[in-house]
Amino acid sequence: MMSFSFNIFRVGISFVMMCVFYKSAVDSLSELSPQKYFSTLQPGKASLAYFCQADSPRTSVFLEELNEAVKPLQDYGISVAKVNCVKEETSRYCGKEKDLVRAYLFRGNILLREFPTDTLFDVNAIVAHVLFALLFNEVKYITTLEDLQNIENALKGKANIAFSYVRAIGTPEHRAVMEAAFVYGTTYQFVLTTETALLESIGTEDIENAHLYFFHCKQVLDLTEQCRRTLMEPPLTTLNIHRFIKTMEAPLLTFCSFFKMKTEVAEDPQQVSTVHLQLGLPLVFIVSQQATYEADRRTAEWVAWRLLGKAGVLLLLRDSLEVDIPLHANVVFRRAEEGVPVEFLVLHDIDLIISRVESNMHIEEIQEDGDEDMGSPDMDIQDDEVAETVYRDRKRRLPLELTVELTEETFNATVVASDSIVLFYAGWQAVSMAFLQSYIDLAIKLKGTSSMLLTRVNCADWPDLCTKQNVTEFPVVKMYKEGKSPVSYPGMLGTEDLLKFIQLNRISCPVNITSVQEAEEYLSGELYKDLISYSSVSVLGLFSPNMTTAKEDFTEAGNYLKGCVITGIYSEDDVLILSHKYAATLPALLLARHKEGEIESIPLANSPAQDIVQIITDALLETFPEITVENLPIYLRLQKPLFILFSDGSINPQYKKAILTLVNEKHLDSLTPCWLNLKNTPVGRGILEAYFDALPPLPLLVMVNLHSGGQVFAFPSDQAITEQNLLLWLKKLEAGLESHITILPAQEWKPPLPAYDFLSMMDAAASHHPTRKDPECAKETDAQENDKKHEDKSAFRKEPIETLRIKHWNRSNLFKEGEKSFKHDNKEL
Repeated sequence: MMSFSFNIFRVGISFVMMCVFYKSAVDSLSELSPQKYFSTLQPGKASLAYFCQADSPRTSVFLEELNEAVKPLQDYGISVAKVNCVKEETSRYCGKEKDLVRAYLFRGNILLREFPTDTLFDVNAIVAHVLFALLFNEVKYITTLEDLQNIENALKGKANIAFSYVRAIGTPEHRAVMEAAFVYGTTYQFVLTTETALLESIGTEDIENAHLYFFHCKQVLDLTEQCRRTLMEPPLTTLNIHRFIKTMEAPLLTFCSFFKMKTEVAEDPQQVSTVHLQLGLPLVFIVSQQATYEADRRTAEWVAWRLLGKAGVLLLLRDSLEVDIPLHANVVFRRAEEGVPVEFLVLHDIDLIISRVESNMHIEEIQEDGDEDMGSPDMDIQDDEVAETVYRDRKRRLPLELTVELTEETFNATVVASDSIVLFYAGWQAVSMAFLQSYIDLAIKLKGTSSMLLTRVNCADWPDLCTKQNVTEFPVVKMYKEGKSPVSYPGMLGTEDLLKFIQLNRISCPVNITSVQEAEEYLSGELYKDLISYSSVSVLGLFSPNMTTAKEDFTEAGNYLKGCVITGIYSEDDVLILSHKYAATLPALLLARHKEGEIESIPLANSPAQDIVQIITDALLETFPEITVENLPIYLRLQKPLFILFSDGSINPQYKKAILTLVNEKHLDSLTPCWLNLKNTPVGRGILEAYFDALPPLPLLVMVNLHSGGQVFAFPSDQAITEQNLLLWLKKLEAGLESHITILPAQEWKPPLPAYDFLSMMDAAASHHPTRKDPECAKETDAQENDKKHEDKSAFRKEPIETLRIKHWNRSNLFKEGEKSFKHDNKEL
């Protein structure tokens, strides 16, 4: 904190960054040669220098962010220069391109600190890291409750503490704290942590957001007494922190034996001016008189503690005022806005006073939010769930050695030499880091069992390589096989889904079956029994040898569905044996459902590839599925009302039999019959509470018309779930004789940011399975030069819909977005 070295470090910093030259001119940066730059360094002169080597644009994004950081750094007395490395001059900081991965912080000619370049991912991170290093005596970084208690004990009776928690170093909140410390670091001891356990230990349950506490230690003389703490409630921004600290310094009563928070006044409340009004905070006057002065003073002190940082509290003496105050009024409330008359209130409870102030603050927040342009997303909004997952597991050591890290130099040689899975990710992005954990879990599962080489490319380090491979979003997984175009993984970002994709890609699709015996083994599941757990349905196409066009269409459909389902083809001369056995008219599909032990035949007369894909994906749908978070989008895409049986556990076999009977008799063709197990999918409780206001008795059957009107109908709870009762209820629904229990609002449920639309990603994954109507080839256009270079230039199949798209490699999206579990197209389920 109040270190004599503060002023020296404030002006004595030179920050040196090594990079590769960016050809586009950055007008705000001074350009110097290495010799010229080092000759200008002087004690007391702060400088941020970026060493650049010519003829490579790979760090263009960093230059853009550095350019944005020029002005804020200059505000703190730190100049910024770009140093062009030239052959005529040698410098240890103009090394080889592959070595330029760290940043160096100097004071004068003395090296103070070095950083990995991926920690300086945007302007906030650059400013935060520079100031953090500059203020290393003024800002104490701690990791344990014991550290905090030691600092608190050391400062009792001496100084107050500004204790802050941020979720990660380099975030906008971290920068705001550092900027406040730059101004107030000689007055207060700033303490910083990123440990959620430490935050929880002081009584905060909300660990999703950054927090700042003011510890009132200066007036504490008893070392056994804990410093009183005040939480700053508004978001951590530089302006909010400044306003909060100013309220901690507000004028106070002289008779207060502890930290003074209120003022005794004998003026017209309309004419009083305090720092609170200047900061946009209201004033609360506790009306007193001589007879009750001591009791009112104690009340005012208690109220002032409760409202510290939210409002100014003053003790108003009625006896000495010339202004008339209604006899019944004991509280006067004055808003911060000019010209607004004061309010005379009768509030006999302290909590009512607090509630009055806080409700006024809430109204102001709503008004401010209403003035914002809702059309453009706030790029500082973060995805709490994803960021929390990454942060929670940040100390988990991942066995990265199970995967091979690729660079521009090693990429082509590696993917040509062996079949490879490549994860393209960004080390600064929360979603990428969350999926990296799943990817490593996959490597653990496949260790010693797969011939497929698992590799990864950090696009933050190798943007040119990722651009050549047509990577326009993070994270992306692609499969490279010798002599074939790379295939993008279209599914969900999870270990199991990716494992299924890899395992089903072990075999060709469709598999060429050469004998009736082999076909029987294929249909029974024996031929690929190790893959049955990944594909519960096997598809076999039956064709006469001369059905060339039909076979080509089926082959195209099989290639499209590769990685999703097992497909095979049989077109030998004895194909009629299978045709007669399974009553299939050629050309035909045989669908072997291994769980049920059933084989179904479907004719394929004059069916083009896209129709075959549709037939197969429709056949993959379960007749009476259990709805989960993962499969809900698949069934929503059918655009039918949901006929849902909610159950708190496994469903009664009699209920299932009754519903399946109606399905087989075609009574439910216009609906999607399904069930939801609240034990497996707890969000179902919230859905039922939204329908009924309280959780009804289970099991319960409802019909939800999501796509037309949003009506929700409930099967009478006093009736048994039998075929007869269900059929009678369905007829009443059709006749319009049943009343709905609620109507779902026709509102969109959008993600916080369009770049992180996880539900669209689920839809994209679903579209590769059951209901896509316009099949497109899953393989990407072969853009290899001479069939050797894997430069994935274009996509024959569209990438997942605008998922996780990072435009211009924008690193300001660190720790973005979370999503709700359930949704439908334009309504809440």
